[in-house]
Amino acid sequence: MASSDPVRYRPAHHKADGTFRNPPGSPRRGPRPPAMWRFYLRMARLRFEKPYIPDHHVRTERQALDGFHAASGDSLTWLGHASFLVRTGGQTIITDPFLTDVAGPGALGPKRFVDAAMTIGNLPPIDILLISHNHYDHLDEKTIRRLPGKSRMTVVAPLGLGDFFRSRGYPRVVELDWYQYIHLGSDHELGGVCLTALPCVHWSRRIGQDYNTTLWASFSMVSQACRIFFGGDSGYGDVFKEIGARHGPFDAAILGIGAYAPREMMHASHATPEEAIQMGLDLQARHIVAMHWGTIALTLEPPFEPPLRFVREGQARGMEEDRLWVMSVGETRALPSPKPWPAND
Repeated sequence: MASSDPVRYRPAHHKADGTFRNPPGSPRRGPRPPAMWRFYLRMARLRFEKPYIPDHHVRTERQALDGFHAASGDSLTWLGHASFLVRTGGQTIITDPFLTDVAGPGALGPKRFVDAAMTIGNLPPIDILLISHNHYDHLDEKTIRRLPGKSRMTVVAPLGLGDFFRSRGYPRVVELDWYQYIHLGSDHELGGVCLTALPCVHWSRRIGQDYNTTLWASFSMVSQACRIFFGGDSGYGDVFKEIGARHGPFDAAILGIGAYAPREMMHASHATPEEAIQMGLDLQARHIVAMHWGTIALTLEPPFEPPLRFVREGQARGMEEDRLWVMSVGETRALPSPKPWPAND
């Protein structure tokens, strides 16, 4: 017989007050350090400084569009930051689309130093809009409001974010709790894709809201052709071993490698490049795709330090360089198909 006591069956990440918390074993966000205001002052100055951009880091929009349309089969296109176009199972998925200039309300917030690989009007038709959480560099209201084709796409987002999209003209919205899933595009000849919301180590808030009133999530994307993990925003935690055991292995894991300094402020929100490698190994990922770097200055590490540390750590852990994807903004790569794993994995 079902219990009438809802507390007895409340998932561990649901608090009694209706807010959410991280999985057990996650690092904790401590009190704000004394250096916090110095951090914010330094970040305010960075807003007006544009770093040196290596030539190979960015492709032109024409190159990005040509590469996207030339790709056959399942593919991954980096639009910058945490925004990707993922094509698998006959579906085109866009993740955390931040395609405008400023990560914040109006003109407030960090300003990107690299443009998005594609302007909003040149995006291909989108089948699925996948959102990991409500921070401004992942849920950009200006992009969401301007995206074309709202009536044809399905929004998949964590708990509490549905009204954000419905109020902006999206009629097909699915909110998922951790470990809930939905299969979309199953009527397509390629079988569609199954999306599962999974835990990660982060938090949520927008201006005017309390902390953690909406959920944050990572996602698996599983089609007949490949298994992909999208990490959203996350610090490192024990939960990734659990996800790897229950939902892995993955052919590709898209993981954040930037926004990690200073550690006393960021350790419970964003992984270092070295932690991202460990996260990928925990997830049993064949390839690790670096994201959340090289687009916008959110923290104080040098903007092009993350990929150097990422590749160095991966190779030190015995990974071949072709398993460590450091993409150019606008680059499209074919997604790997499942095949036997290397003997040392």
